[in-house]
Amino acid sequence: MAVHIRLARSGAKKLPFYRIVAADQRAPRGGRFIERLGTWDPRRKELVLKKERIAYWIEKGALPTATVDGLLKKSAKAESEEA
Repeated sequence: MAVHIRLARSGAKKLPFYRIVAADQRAPRGGRFIERLGTWDPRRKELVLKKERIAYWIEKGALPTATVDGLLKKSAKAESEEA
């Protein structure tokens, strides 16, 4: 089973809200997932991540999608600037 870390869309029409999830790559975008790893609200620019669990899944071989990879890099950059 190939696991991807990707976005699952929720929220109302024209008001997107995304959950960052670990899911089988064959599952539909908003369908079944293995574990919820965080949330992203693009309207408020709010990103919440469970970094330990994301690191665990990446260690196990999960591949983040391009969008999630960008969010993870942006989060790491923001943390390094705060320190």
